[in-house]
Amino acid sequence: MAEFTMPSLGADMDEGTLQEWLVQPGDPVRKGDPVAVVETAKSTIEVECFESGTMGRLLVEPGTAVPVGTALALIEPSERAAGKRPRRLSAPEKRATPPARPEPAPPPAPTAARAHGSTDAGPLLRHLAECGGVDLETLHGSGPGGRVTRTDVERAAGAVARPSRVPATPLARRLATELGVDLATVAGTGRNGAVRAADVRKATAGAEAAPTATRITTPLRPAEGRAATMRQAIAALMARANRDIPHYYLSTAVDMASAMDWMHEHNRRSPVGERLLPAALLLKAAARAARQVPELNGFWTDDQFVPGDGIHLGVAVSLRGGGLVAPVLHDADALELPQLMAGLKDLVARARSGRLRGTEVSDPTITVTNLGDQGVEAVFGVIYPPQVALVGFGRVVDRPCAVDGLIGVRPVVTVTLSADHRATNGAVGGRYLTAVDRLLQHPEKL
Repeated sequence: MAEFTMPSLGADMDEGTLQEWLVQPGDPVRKGDPVAVVETAKSTIEVECFESGTMGRLLVEPGTAVPVGTALALIEPSERAAGKRPRRLSAPEKRATPPARPEPAPPPAPTAARAHGSTDAGPLLRHLAECGGVDLETLHGSGPGGRVTRTDVERAAGAVARPSRVPATPLARRLATELGVDLATVAGTGRNGAVRAADVRKATAGAEAAPTATRITTPLRPAEGRAATMRQAIAALMARANRDIPHYYLSTAVDMASAMDWMHEHNRRSPVGERLLPAALLLKAAARAARQVPELNGFWTDDQFVPGDGIHLGVAVSLRGGGLVAPVLHDADALELPQLMAGLKDLVARARSGRLRGTEVSDPTITVTNLGDQGVEAVFGVIYPPQVALVGFGRVVDRPCAVDGLIGVRPVVTVTLSADHRATNGAVGGRYLTAVDRLLQHPEKL
């Protein structure tokens, strides 16, 4: 039996608050399945299971803050994995103990209890029934001996047009009560449409701030409190980074004429879903340059540089309620541009709705911040420890430039680099910026 522990979801995370369990004891879980929602000082994150098995005892109640590494639940190995092969009898054993052939017993007649699933339904079936608004006492099973199966519950849940009690998690019900939200008006994203805490938060974020007859509390206070906590956490981390990391800064202006011409032609020939924004080209160039200059892709740990196991690009995203989070595009250097564009849109949308997963915030090897959409022309960021570099992109602006001895107007972007002087020096940083420039001059090869 293994322990499922509170994970570390960032260098600045010392503890997290368990907000919601997405599974119950007895539920089968697979590696990578989201099983819990954890709130840190900076964001609310879905935490994935690290191995397959069956969810055992839950050790921590929702709403409890615990340090990183604390056991949250027990995971039992699945029966298939834990089961042992039957021992083969030797020839003498076979002769000494001939197998008997008892008369086959007739199948048991279905009883009322079996037919209605009141005694044989396990924790998983009861959980599915509760989420789907199904009454097990009235459900007739189709399994052997009238046993209720998962298919029976799911079929019955699909036939329920509108349960009298909206299926929702306990945390979602508590939040809805505190914020004055009618659960019947919230679209659930949980199993079988069950309303989760994130759904309630999303509903309150999109509602009008003016009080109504059904809303007697002020919905902005919890969000304001979370935003203040997030700002404090970011401030503490950045103060530590400025104090402990000897930064050096470089910048260069990159001619974007070739990149923009290629992008416009690509978009003209592509369906809407595969069209690109300049950010996709900039992020891909940053990732490919990190592959060419690996000294900037990794971590400063135990007074030495540890290279990353891939190019995992952290993308700084500003949140609507205030604060900042940097979800990860894994192996960004290997993604095709349409894939990278789609992944970026998905990460930004889920980051702002509080639906990121633990693996999407815990292991960036280099971070990129792009403030071009805010009108900023250059940004010199603070390195996110234990990383050793941060790349900044500003707005693509038209500037007069001398090209082949003639003055013309060209689209230009300012690229900046903040790097850790303990790991590299200005020569290495200069090679990185040169690589970004060179890659953007040949966008068809990105």
